[in-house]
Amino acid sequence: MLEPDVRGVLLEISPSPPRRAVAVGAFYAIGGLSAWLAVGPSPPALFAVLLMAVAILALLAGEALRRATRRHILLTEEGLADSEGIMLARWDEMAALERGAFAMKPSNGFLLIRRTPGPRGWVPGVWWRLGRRVGVGGVLSRQPTRFLAEQIEQRLAGGG
Repeated sequence: MLEPDVRGVLLEISPSPPRRAVAVGAFYAIGGLSAWLAVGPSPPALFAVLLMAVAILALLAGEALRRATRRHILLTEEGLADSEGIMLARWDEMAALERGAFAMKPSNGFLLIRRTPGPRGWVPGVWWRLGRRVGVGGVLSRQPTRFLAEQIEQRLAGGG
């Protein structure tokens, strides 16, 4: 059984630095390559505008992902939250957890089913919430995320 720290946090997981670097780097690379092609040797005007739009969107998405992946996931005595204080699901709202190969879940993560729908939310690479479903994963480290899912499953089964 996990013991809470002074903040009441039972478990904290954070993004994997290599996965974070690859994800953010991919967006920056797409943005840089698109911008380079847009200003390169005489592309057609419409194509250059399209490439520049792709470059801007990719760079903005990369920056949004970089900022979002500074967050952590916290398992507390109240439930599952992120480091910005957003409660993803309280213990009494959790109905089930899916983490199989065919579950509609983020990479290296799990899908938490709530009893009632919650407000929509999305932190790229960390979590998303749509209706009764909460997806946790993406750039989070595999082993800690698996351990977190096991702890939630154990508590939902009544063993903790």
